[in-house]
Amino acid sequence: MRLSVLDLVPVRTDQSTADALTATTHLAQTADRLGYTRYWLAEHHNMPAVAATSPPVLIAHLAAHTTQLRLGSGGVMLPNHAPLAVAEQFALLEAAHPGRIDLGIGRAPGSDPVTSLALRGAAGRDDRDIEAFPQYLDDVVALMGARGVRVPLPRDLMRENYVLKATPAAVTEPRMWLLGSSMYSAHLAAAKGLPYVFAHHFSGQGTAEALAVYREEFQPSDLASEPVTFLTVNASVAETREEAEALLLPQLQMMGRLRTGQPLGALDLVEDAEATTLSPQAQAVVASGLRRAVVGSPTEAAEQVRALAAEFDVDEVMVNPVGSARRGADPATATARDTTLELLAKELF
Repeated sequence: MRLSVLDLVPVRTDQSTADALTATTHLAQTADRLGYTRYWLAEHHNMPAVAATSPPVLIAHLAAHTTQLRLGSGGVMLPNHAPLAVAEQFALLEAAHPGRIDLGIGRAPGSDPVTSLALRGAAGRDDRDIEAFPQYLDDVVALMGARGVRVPLPRDLMRENYVLKATPAAVTEPRMWLLGSSMYSAHLAAAKGLPYVFAHHFSGQGTAEALAVYREEFQPSDLASEPVTFLTVNASVAETREEAEALLLPQLQMMGRLRTGQPLGALDLVEDAEATTLSPQAQAVVASGLRRAVVGSPTEAAEQVRALAAEFDVDEVMVNPVGSARRGADPATATARDTTLELLAKELF
């Protein structure tokens, strides 16, 4: 079985952004040393507990500090960006680190409406960009290729076609993936012959249905000759289940606040989470998240990973290590997250 990592670069209440980035760099190096397959960075904006605002910047940083990992986006939220900008960023990353770059693309904004408007700029992108999403995917793929895209121009501009490329002399291209949390993405990935990942870690609902549709409807393409997918799941692994659950609790409570419209802050330390009382609605989100996560001792967690891989017929599982820390921990470390990767690798590799 292959194991990979999803990282949102969480920021705890005892951390600065610099601390969180230092901890993430060490986590990526841990994954690299242990033989994890890929390491993806998410795109979220204006969230106190998430420092992963720019996947290409983070990918460049981590690629320079690792040697084997495939680095990628999980994902770039395409409605926030011009297709050419995304293609240029990832084509350059591939040129700098050939054979190590994945471009995962999503359709959600990854932010609130005000932040989305600020990201899109004064030119004003709107809901029509969502409708044009399938074409934007095609544009990104073509722009990163060696041939580029031919852009029709009016005859009075002296030439009928203008060739547009993300880089002037592409030799290899990043591996393109479509990400999603709805049936729309499953249908689209299948129709375009794209590798596909359903966000099982996000809600845990509809995964089997989405993967079944993707596999049944898949049309071979130059990007994939057969369906390619894997599973994502939140994970907290410690020497005992009790400690694994304690380290997971701050993340679950944050999701409870998010899903019930409560104010968000940085990720709590374990002691503060244990002293927190949530509304019944938020507590229900916590309970649901606990049931869906990989959580427990090394043996328990490994059994859960194997069971998920068998249930969804995948040979790769991407874990989002979400453990927080106890008071007094070094702010520039994320020991619980490192430990999750260490213990899973020991059991599964």
